[in-house]
Amino acid sequence: MANDNIRRFEISIAQSQLDDLKERLGNARFPERSPADDWQQGIPLDYVQELASYWRDQYDWRRCEKALNRYDHFITEIDGLDIHFMHIKSSRQDARPLIMTHGWPGSILEFMDVIEPLTNPSDSDAQAYHLIIPSLPGYGFSGRPTETGWGAERTAKAWDALMLRLGYDRYFAQGGDWGSLVTCMIGVQNHGHCAALHVNLVVVGPPSAEIIGSLTPKEAASLAHFGEYQSTGSGYAEIQRTKPQTLGYALADSPVGQMAWIIEKFQGWTDTQADNPEAAFDRDRLLDNVMLYWLTNSGASSARFYWESFANPNIDPITIPSGCSIFPHEIMAPSRRWAETRFKNLSYWGEAEKGGHFAAMEQPEIFVNEIRGCFDTLSL
Repeated sequence: MANDNIRRFEISIAQSQLDDLKERLGNARFPERSPADDWQQGIPLDYVQELASYWRDQYDWRRCEKALNRYDHFITEIDGLDIHFMHIKSSRQDARPLIMTHGWPGSILEFMDVIEPLTNPSDSDAQAYHLIIPSLPGYGFSGRPTETGWGAERTAKAWDALMLRLGYDRYFAQGGDWGSLVTCMIGVQNHGHCAALHVNLVVVGPPSAEIIGSLTPKEAASLAHFGEYQSTGSGYAEIQRTKPQTLGYALADSPVGQMAWIIEKFQGWTDTQADNPEAAFDRDRLLDNVMLYWLTNSGASSARFYWESFANPNIDPITIPSGCSIFPHEIMAPSRRWAETRFKNLSYWGEAEKGGHFAAMEQPEIFVNEIRGCFDTLSL
């Protein structure tokens, strides 16, 4: 990349930050045990104490730092804000550019297990991709907005500008969680550069009267699942949507609080019946993701993305070629006919056998196959 506005970046956390974290974990103050069973009132005390002890005494951040630094990282200023991104080029001459966007409480680490299969597939007949993996504004190593307005729509414009700056005037886009909303906004804005998009969180408007009047059993189950999420699992979103700054003081000061705030979602949004999220994710990987929030002090700034993007959510129609993958334990899992009310050019529809909200991290092989099913046969 010859663009002078793009500068190389290496992740290098000062030892003093790691020492401070260890001291805070050693001095952590915990609440009493919940009188309710299991996870009904949130992440259980015993598990939090176990994780905090492991984090303090056994976890190795330098291992994660080294793994991340295997790939090329960059920072560039777009619309007045520093944007951090990974740019992993395939060795294949026929590789195509693909920008992939994470969400909350995830990070660029969600994609670590799909980088190699997508950039350098073992099957020579499989399409290869150059991957661009940015950190959302206010997340990880990207800048923290100092003015309001950095929601999904502005981020989508920044992503399009980023791809052009990298020399990709045609590209594919993919996302889950907030990454899905940003990716969908790229499609809505349709500046003529994104050839097709794929999402693994399918965001649509309320079902029409016609759909409500003829619900299939699967649609009824999906609506019931989303209703349960709204009644018992969406409190975090209401807080981050309304008062992210107040929450931010606790997340900035307490590593145990930041850890609990995040890891509860890796249990609740994962396709496992186990009470322990480690049934689906390695303990170190869970803490790696927490560290990207703690070390960058991005608890408040990441939460503000809710305040920005929920104020006026955009569910306008998308006319560019689109693909949707439904994972069975996703927060929202609309049917194809429901999705087609928004995605007007739905060229791919996939229903995975297993997996949840953090699809790329939980089921990387299935996730890669869904990406291939959507994009491999499309042209730029």
